[in-house]
Amino acid sequence: MNEWMKNVRKTEPYVPGEQPQVTTVTKLNTNENPYPPAPGVREAIAAVSDESLRRYPDPDCRELIRALAEYYQVEENQVFVGVGSDDVLGMAFMTFFNSEKPVLFPDISYAFYEVWADMLQIPFQKQPLDETFHLRKEDYYKENGGIVFPNPNAPTAILESPSFVEDIVSRNPASVVIVDEAYIDFGGESSLGLISKYDNLLITRTFSKSRSLAGMRIGFAIGQPALIAAMQSVRNSYNSYTMNQTALSAGTASLKDEDWFRDHIARIQNTREEAVRRLAELGFSGPVSSANFLFVTHERVPAREIFEALRREHIYVRYFSKPRIDNFLRITVGTPEEMERLYTALKGILQTY
Repeated sequence: MNEWMKNVRKTEPYVPGEQPQVTTVTKLNTNENPYPPAPGVREAIAAVSDESLRRYPDPDCRELIRALAEYYQVEENQVFVGVGSDDVLGMAFMTFFNSEKPVLFPDISYAFYEVWADMLQIPFQKQPLDETFHLRKEDYYKENGGIVFPNPNAPTAILESPSFVEDIVSRNPASVVIVDEAYIDFGGESSLGLISKYDNLLITRTFSKSRSLAGMRIGFAIGQPALIAAMQSVRNSYNSYTMNQTALSAGTASLKDEDWFRDHIARIQNTREEAVRRLAELGFSGPVSSANFLFVTHERVPAREIFEALRREHIYVRYFSKPRIDNFLRITVGTPEEMERLYTALKGILQTY
């Protein structure tokens, strides 16, 4: 081994869903939105000038922050933006999780939490979900160096109520509680209403799912000004130019078309409910989903075998080879046409068992 290798940070990286390099697959594995973004987004991208491309973008991201503050009816100093919610969450980990006490998050949850904690050498403890895959709020009453969980959770798609969230936040005044609401637009009530009441609550969101802008990488957080100022300080100590001009313009334009937004959310919700019915007819079951995906298991056929058979049919879904969930599939809600291809393929696959 070369001597310098001894000083290389070694981590177990996050593994995202597969991104096939061909367009002939039905891609239901990464929770992307199957519909195009609002029409104004493409216009905004086309309007980005050569002048703005050759110059550094606004490090304060004022255009997008102003639009987000207006949309969510908060002050501009309560908004932080970053390169997708992963960037925002990573900055939050660096900013707030610096105690010798362990950070708490669910054992079945977004896998990046453990990766960040490991990379940044943050002590952590994973709290087991109950037998129905719900968080147990009592597990978060103990001493800790911070708390983070998605709501709805991923990959289970289960939503907890704002009163449930408030119970955890109120019992941890000495810790920052991060609620990752990447999927909240697809169903259920957000905990944003608690921000004005608690100075230790940070809500993170993304444009990747409900606003069809995964390719632009836009995420944001909302919290009280002291939290946001602390994150800005860390960000500016790491990379003050995180957001490019095209993304800033696209994100701002997306927030201006509420009719498009509501219409496409409703489309996905309707397709999701139809998928629950159709999959149940084929022998699948799972938790009630408040996200743009379903988490399902089959009554007879192992999930891994279904996953592999679907892949041979050029239909991609997500399989997790992990304890407790290794007999489940996570299926993104696609267009009605994509879902019909899925149902047809599943029917053929299941008939062979």
